[in-house]
Amino acid sequence: MKLLLSGRALTAAAVAVTTLVTGGSAAGAVSAPAHPAAAAAPDISLTNVKAHLAQLQSIATANGGNRAHGRAGYQASLDYVKAKLDAAGFTTRVQRFTASGRTGYNLIADWPGGDANQIVMAGSHLDSVTSGPGINDNGSGSSAVLETALAVARSGYQPGKHLRFAWWGAEELGLVGSRAYVNSLGSAERAKISGYLNFDMIGSPNPGYFVYDDDPTIERTFKDYFAGLGIATEIETEGDGRSDHAPFKNAGVPVGGLFSGADYRKTSAQAAKWGGTVGQPFDRCYHSSCDTTANIDDTALDHNSDAIAYAVWELSQ
Repeated sequence: MKLLLSGRALTAAAVAVTTLVTGGSAAGAVSAPAHPAAAAAPDISLTNVKAHLAQLQSIATANGGNRAHGRAGYQASLDYVKAKLDAAGFTTRVQRFTASGRTGYNLIADWPGGDANQIVMAGSHLDSVTSGPGINDNGSGSSAVLETALAVARSGYQPGKHLRFAWWGAEELGLVGSRAYVNSLGSAERAKISGYLNFDMIGSPNPGYFVYDDDPTIERTFKDYFAGLGIATEIETEGDGRSDHAPFKNAGVPVGGLFSGADYRKTSAQAAKWGGTVGQPFDRCYHSSCDTTANIDDTALDHNSDAIAYAVWELSQ
């Protein structure tokens, strides 16, 4: 999740965009009969999500300790995610932009099939800050979205709506990558997106369970999932407008998402609901070098990963 916009971030947001189509094709898609309208989402493997986090940690460690925009660690992170999606049969493309004098990249992955006039998107930012590896912020969201996409492929899911997944660059400079993507779409293309789901920091070590209160249908979908687990949720306010849903929302696209907390401190009432430590930040390693694989709460990551899949299945029927 980005810091509140500074002058540096605002000047970084001058963007020039081109699109490169690379790898992956419909021909490689898993072939399976259409699922019934009430197809149930699969359980997302925490082991698999954490394996992706371990890879992102290894990438950061090998590249100066971070996976930031314009750095080798970001390129290696994108290459890792793209290779997984290409092998699973997604049609992928890399969108290039510039920010702060460096080239940045978004990764877009389409699952073949579904109504192209009704697109459900799920996305997360893939970049870290320069000061750390960014495993909770935002390896957690990126890995859970990746594993959800791979679950779509493994199940041969054929939804009524078209599914698209995205990993954004330069979020930490001011939502640059996601804004570049939204700005690259004409009004007719934007109108085809029936919902964009955003996942930024979903494994915080002192976690809360926060749901965006933007589109009512998307909000209710997430709340229903957590209610089924007996977990109380709260409306997300800490990151409102500070992550990649904002450009979509500003363009009139229905948005929603999940969040487990950053540097706000957990109240006694929140600890009574969720456990954890009163008076401590939800993520004490927010934007720091200690945001490593040790900075993840497995239970929060597991619940939120399953909630992503639940919403993707429910909203794309």
